[in-house]
Amino acid sequence: MVALLGSADELLRLVEDEVDTDVHVRGNEIAVTGQPADNAFAVAVFDELIALLGTGQALRPDSVRRVIGMLRAGGAERPADVLSLDIISRRGRTIRPKTLNQKRYVDAIDAHTVVFGIGPAGTGKTYLAMAKAVQALQTKQVNRIILTRPAVEAGERLGYLPGSLSEKIDPYLRPLYDALHDMVDPDSIPRLMQSGTIEVAPLAYMRGRAQPYDAQALTPNGFLPIGTLQVGDLVIGSDGTPTPVLGVYPQGRKQVYRVATQDGAWTLACGEHLWTVTTPEDRRRGRTRTLETQEMVGKLRRGAIHRYELPLVGPVHFEPQDVLLDPYALGLLLGDGCLTTSTTPAFATADPELVVALESALDGIEVRHKSGYDYVLHHVDGGRGGLRIANPVTAALRRLELAGTTSATRFVPEEYLQNSVAVRTAVLQGLLDSDGGPVTQSGRTCRIQYTTTSPQLKDDVAFLVRSLGGVVYTWTRAAAGRTPGLAQGRPVEYREDAYVLDLRLPAGVQPFRLERKRRAYDLGGGGRPMRFIDSIEPVGEQETLCIQVAAQDSLYVTDDFLVTHNTLNDAFVILDEAQNTTAEQMKMFLTRLGFGSKIVVTGDVTQVDLPGGAQSGLKIVREILDGIEDVHFANLTSSDVVRHRLVGDIVDAYERWDAARQQNRPASAQAPVHSSRPRRQGS
Repeated sequence: MVALLGSADELLRLVEDEVDTDVHVRGNEIAVTGQPADNAFAVAVFDELIALLGTGQALRPDSVRRVIGMLRAGGAERPADVLSLDIISRRGRTIRPKTLNQKRYVDAIDAHTVVFGIGPAGTGKTYLAMAKAVQALQTKQVNRIILTRPAVEAGERLGYLPGSLSEKIDPYLRPLYDALHDMVDPDSIPRLMQSGTIEVAPLAYMRGRAQPYDAQALTPNGFLPIGTLQVGDLVIGSDGTPTPVLGVYPQGRKQVYRVATQDGAWTLACGEHLWTVTTPEDRRRGRTRTLETQEMVGKLRRGAIHRYELPLVGPVHFEPQDVLLDPYALGLLLGDGCLTTSTTPAFATADPELVVALESALDGIEVRHKSGYDYVLHHVDGGRGGLRIANPVTAALRRLELAGTTSATRFVPEEYLQNSVAVRTAVLQGLLDSDGGPVTQSGRTCRIQYTTTSPQLKDDVAFLVRSLGGVVYTWTRAAAGRTPGLAQGRPVEYREDAYVLDLRLPAGVQPFRLERKRRAYDLGGGGRPMRFIDSIEPVGEQETLCIQVAAQDSLYVTDDFLVTHNTLNDAFVILDEAQNTTAEQMKMFLTRLGFGSKIVVTGDVTQVDLPGGAQSGLKIVREILDGIEDVHFANLTSSDVVRHRLVGDIVDAYERWDAARQQNRPASAQAPVHSSRPRRQGS
């Protein structure tokens, strides 16, 4: 009974002051006297207070006032249910909503992907959102928490302030840090922030996940500079299929890093650029993680092994196009054909199986044995009726600009590189059946090796392999100093450097058609192609931009078929003080949403501090997003203030004063209307 009535009957007197009945306490019984409706209300108050005590909560004056306020407001929710909804607990302290609107706000966060919490200071908008973020992290609903707010007092330009970056931005983020320390063990916060599990940054840095304008993005028509992309253009996603660009955001001048992998691939990205990676521990647990470039610096190896493995692109789907020569036949001729075109095209091989395959792939061509390992490609209709008809292979080689090329100058024509998976696979099979082969090693999987003296053909083979989801390691065997080879018993000096390519292809891509090579490869197994980040080095500052794509995993393909991305997957993202964002900044922030993520935006539209009369993005976002499914606007009022009870009265007083001032203000003195059209990025 003491818990219900309070010390020295403090809570009892509070109830008596708030209800229109007489309350009498005798022993363990409470009697109320008054009008029937008033008696029913008083009984409901005590029922709710007893129910709250039953949940293990201690009653305080503020909780009694909230119970009475909710009962007076009516509604389907019981006050006891509202005030006993636990979000998280730490060291005996439980965080829970304290008003009906707060509970509805918390429920909306559970039910919707994007929630706007709008209301005056002290209503718990940010604090409850933080509690829900920590809860989502603890229950593994998300992998990271990102907390951000605009540093508007410095105009989002922090460079002129003294001190390190953290010293510059910490004053603007201090409220977020304070709330975080209430909910998470303070000793664990540095570790969580170092690992990227919790990120606290000003809004200006949220959009800083970028690449230089001349970094390449893979499209269905090949690689293009990322700076040339526009919204609606198609790029290639991690599964190898096209995905549209949803946003292009210039980021200004940033420090750029060269991110290289162990197979020689590399690209440029800023320090905040995102990468989906897998550590050895992640692989055992069947998961991935998303890290920024700067988070991986200095941590690329664990002992002798690479720490961060990147995903590999699936076989890329370029736009199919017709070709002049069968792609497998072209691969064979690039490997072991004579392409001078001054004589009948020829082919050399010790495998009769390849002769049959070449002849069947070329219409109107008979592959005739000449001598030894040499064959000529005879046009069966070349001399019909006394007319001299050009060999179709010769004509095709000329149109493909391969006529006259030697072993050191050959290449794969562009229309074969930028073609369907089937065409590219067939070209690669022809090259490997002629000039490549399986390399078997005892106790290890089988790798594939290809050798050429053409630097362009080396790059083209690497393109083919990577476009099919494989990896390529290249090394050079210099001609100088090599022991001469033998030709018909005579020594022959090497005149060109040889490029040796070690290849790994994904399961499902058969590198050989030649039976003896395919059998050896299948017996040893091709292994799994892997790509690890090997080095991250600063290369100076460059103008940068970022893109957002529609792919489910938010990944796209950049230089050398590296897979990277720019949005925030599996994250709980909170934007605080959102009234101080411009319309452009609000759009930028909301379009960072990744799959499996949740966004909560909080702010007070009566406290806009934007300079120069700029319009608040929070003020117009409701009009823009009205009617969009899975977006919810939660409104909190002065009755939801959970600070000192005078704060709510102060908020109400200011609202009344503002309303009266606007009502009495002459029409000619009204503030000018500013255009709601956002300024262009970077203007």
